[in-house]
Amino acid sequence: MTTEQELRQKLRKIAALFEGATTPGERDAAAAAIDRIRAVLSAAERTEKTIEVNFRLPDRWSRRLFTALCRRYGLKPYRYPRQRYSTVVLRAPASFINGTLWPEFLQIKSALDEFLNEATERIIREEVFGDSEEADERAGSPANGSFTLDSPLDNVS
Repeated sequence: MTTEQELRQKLRKIAALFEGATTPGERDAAAAAIDRIRAVLSAAERTEKTIEVNFRLPDRWSRRLFTALCRRYGLKPYRYPRQRYSTVVLRAPASFINGTLWPEFLQIKSALDEFLNEATERIIREEVFGDSEEADERAGSPANGSFTLDSPLDNVS
């Protein structure tokens, strides 16, 4: 089981990896490391054409993480009118997106997903019911008259 403190340490290690930190002293100088990444981004913006990329991030936690990571590096994520909330648009050099931003996002997201899944499972098991496994799969087809509820109040008279 991962504690919140262990998760925070893991996130620091991921950040240190992408910031190029190689010693504990460098990891402690996170602001300087982020400034180095911003300098790399700035250089890429001067030598490389920026592209506009649409990211589809269906859950709010992924969107919050992604937008925070973008802002950490001085990027400004946005959406256009009438775009879904799951869409985040970003203008940046492709090399920065592919080499730094997206890989770091995926690693941090994976660590957070693991932590949140463990916490959710533990809380359900301890506070709701001990068995929180997925529903069993039955052979055959659905019975006549069955229906799907999108909301608990749908199809209720």
